[in-house]
Amino acid sequence: MFGAALKSISVIERLGGKARFASFFSVLLLAPALSGCILGSERPDLNLEIPTTYREASRAAPDAAVPSLDWWRGFRSKELTSLMEAAQTANLDIAVAYAQIIQADAQAGIAGAPLLPSVTGTATAERARSAASTIGGVSSPPATFSQYNVGLTASYMIDFWGKNRATLYAAEENATVARYNRDVVTLTTVVTVANTYFQILAAQDQLRVVRRNLAAAERILELIKKQFAGGTASQLDLSQQEALVATQRAAIPPLQVTLRQNIAALAVLVARAPANFKVSGGATTQITVPRVTPGLPSELLYQRPDIRQAEAQLASSNFSVEAARAAFFPQIQLTGQTGSQSAALAALFGPGAWYYTLAASLTQPIFDGFLLESQLKQAKGLQLQYLQAYRKAVLSAFADVEKALVALQQYTLQERLQNDVVSASRKAFEVSETQFRGGTVNLLTVLQTEQTLFTAENVLVQVRLTKLLAASSLFQALGGGWVPERTVSLNRDAAPGHL
Repeated sequence: MFGAALKSISVIERLGGKARFASFFSVLLLAPALSGCILGSERPDLNLEIPTTYREASRAAPDAAVPSLDWWRGFRSKELTSLMEAAQTANLDIAVAYAQIIQADAQAGIAGAPLLPSVTGTATAERARSAASTIGGVSSPPATFSQYNVGLTASYMIDFWGKNRATLYAAEENATVARYNRDVVTLTTVVTVANTYFQILAAQDQLRVVRRNLAAAERILELIKKQFAGGTASQLDLSQQEALVATQRAAIPPLQVTLRQNIAALAVLVARAPANFKVSGGATTQITVPRVTPGLPSELLYQRPDIRQAEAQLASSNFSVEAARAAFFPQIQLTGQTGSQSAALAALFGPGAWYYTLAASLTQPIFDGFLLESQLKQAKGLQLQYLQAYRKAVLSAFADVEKALVALQQYTLQERLQNDVVSASRKAFEVSETQFRGGTVNLLTVLQTEQTLFTAENVLVQVRLTKLLAASSLFQALGGGWVPERTVSLNRDAAPGHL
């Protein structure tokens, strides 16, 4: 390839006049075909351990399906669906991710510019006056003259070793990283919206439970006051029940804080001012948890945008290593300049005003204080970093699915068992209250059953919330039905001309 370039220059020298420059200019335009002659392969061994199935997948529902792109509709909440759609169009983190895509695409355009010839037009007009001079006793008066110049300069750096092309490929992969980052941010945002909404529902549930328990405690307190007035209850009995009532009242403000702060956080997620944002909410019991199957672990490599992002980062680092290695080799520069130059504007485009210059140069780094060697080491270190990050992303994805599956299964079981606890505790409290009114049980029994019921109901709300959070975590772990717009391959064809 280098011999072909030198041969082209030799042919140019045997031509004459305008034909000589036209041929050289043609070489500049065709020079990209000479580039990338030794663009090689710098792809490390991934050495991934991919299981054949998930440990917890055997307990998944047989009629479940993989997540769809609008997986949140499976919860059957119109308000949640509306919030999800608003977040996807208005969320500011997603907007930032889109802006980063624009920057990455522009950077890819900057990286690709050296692969094309550079053509520059110039035009100058100069008016000068020379000083008087004396040579050999003869004096010359001052002279005033004009100079006009119109020119065209073309240059091209032959990418013989593939340095510029590898840099372009690295920038293109970084643009792909930006797109996958947008998808990661989008998935994280919608999951955060779902989790925040579930937190609001749970806080509303807890407030209803506390208020219901407060009403029950006040009812028992009124009964004890009557007994105290009649001399059948002690001051200790009265004080104990008053403390229980006060405890239930004191539990309301923290729940209000949780509720209102989560509403404010949800407002930010949908780019709304908290003061103008309202959430109706409801109850966690109104939310249906859709059934889903994880599929095969190998499919997860294509279902999660964070894995594809790590893969694209690794691919970019591979090309960066190739570019750093190619920098050790000579650089071949072709330059041509043509134009018209005249002392009179009227004669600027006359036949004698035309000029041209042709040049070819070769630059070879000899000693640079180990700069290129250090840059290559840095590129390899970054490649190793992204390799390990990719491996961790894959293993973490498998772990996320396993953890979400076991959490959803076990919290679903705990919810069923806790429902039984609440039912039994409520029955025990109702019976003890009835018997206490009849004077057949003491106050201690009533207090025990009352506190047992209050605790059981609070635990049930927490379990329901945890189950919903586990469900959203499972959808996130499975990629949320994400479909990649572009497939990135670490074995990308690096042949010249492949873009």
